[in-house]
Amino acid sequence: MQRYSRNARRAIGLAAISAVALGTVACSGGGEGGGSDGGKTTITVAAVSNPQIEDLQSLAKEFEAEHENISVKFSILPESQLQDKVTQDIATKSGQYDAVMLGPDQATVWAQNGWITNLSEYADAEDSDYDVEDLIPSVREALSTDGNLYAVPFYSEGAFLTYRKDLFEAAGLTMPAQPTWTDILGFAEALNKPGEMAGICLRGAPTSGAQMVYTTMIDSFGGAWYDMDWNSTLDAPEAKEAMSTYLQLQEYGVAGSTAVDFPECLNAYAQGQAAMWYDATVGATVIEDPESSTVVGKSGYAPGPVEVTEAADWFWAWSFAVPDTSANKDAAWEFISWATSKDYAQLVGSELGWLHVPPGTRTSTYEIPEYQEATAAFGQETLQVIGAVDIKDPGTEPRPYVGGGWLALPEGQSLQIMLAQEISAALAGSQSVDEALANAAEKADAAAVEAGRQK
Repeated sequence: MQRYSRNARRAIGLAAISAVALGTVACSGGGEGGGSDGGKTTITVAAVSNPQIEDLQSLAKEFEAEHENISVKFSILPESQLQDKVTQDIATKSGQYDAVMLGPDQATVWAQNGWITNLSEYADAEDSDYDVEDLIPSVREALSTDGNLYAVPFYSEGAFLTYRKDLFEAAGLTMPAQPTWTDILGFAEALNKPGEMAGICLRGAPTSGAQMVYTTMIDSFGGAWYDMDWNSTLDAPEAKEAMSTYLQLQEYGVAGSTAVDFPECLNAYAQGQAAMWYDATVGATVIEDPESSTVVGKSGYAPGPVEVTEAADWFWAWSFAVPDTSANKDAAWEFISWATSKDYAQLVGSELGWLHVPPGTRTSTYEIPEYQEATAAFGQETLQVIGAVDIKDPGTEPRPYVGGGWLALPEGQSLQIMLAQEISAALAGSQSVDEALANAAEKADAAAVEAGRQK
């Protein structure tokens, strides 16, 4: 695989850094858990190992210089280990962490369980200058429960369709302002050149990340995971049409599609081996970096394809929350509000470069002239697709769950991997679409029964 520059790797924002980050990396202080040392409060922050957190670690000294009574210690973990360790810590109320990084699915479930602190009490206080209204509305809504904010976004993403403008022009094709999956299928067939240029790249590996594609497509075709009585509808006609279209698209995809995930598609597109790519908005930073891409300036960015819905529902936000068990909630808020503030965006841009600024959280970020210049090719498109997301009503029919390509359920992660495995098996040819979705629906029903949701 192409080896990306330091700047490019930081900008990806999804790919985990090496497991050497595993364990605790201290800015100052020591030992597990927060506490007090000679009048100074030490807070422990559990965070995912990604480039934006690497930047945050390097800049945390600026926070400590401004807050002499607080020291910050990071516990950095790969995504899967972070989720397991933090969930165990919060569920058992051991109080090891003062701030934790999580996604919108966990924020929803944990707020309902009373595991994390209502941050509106801090953000809306009279002496607060946090400016909650500056948070992109769809992002703020995704991290709120019953009108209260339970997590603050560090960076977020939607998904868009990246495509080669030069290849479209040469083939006499025009990308619609809002493409449909039917449009994309026709374009992929027209641009596919076996052994030379794939018509499109889509994730196909059996991972929870890959199912973001499947769930978003199912929603876009008018399907859903469950109806309002918690009966699975994964084997309904809408879901079958969506997944049949997905398999047709993969006929024009890169070779070895059952092993293809975000990095493989990123590399294929950046090296001129794919004419289109549907995935997370954060990938555009690498596509437009001449140190890592051979197609700089050749790409267009269209909203995520739909079929019967108005917008695609792919959404993710790595965010900070404060466990209800933290003994240092005030200090934890001081840090996470700083790390997700307007001033932090300015600090990152001036110290590390404007492509390092965490994207997709604040409207004001997209009004900074330097940031606008650095992200001219994709910045407004990113803001557009994130702003259009509605995780509580992403389809055409009512549903009893929240999700933006994922499920805000305690068993959501295992269900997502299950669907990815079934679809990957269909992609490999070991079962049909009907068989894959029938199996998935049966397992989803079993999960709903076990959770006591089905009537």
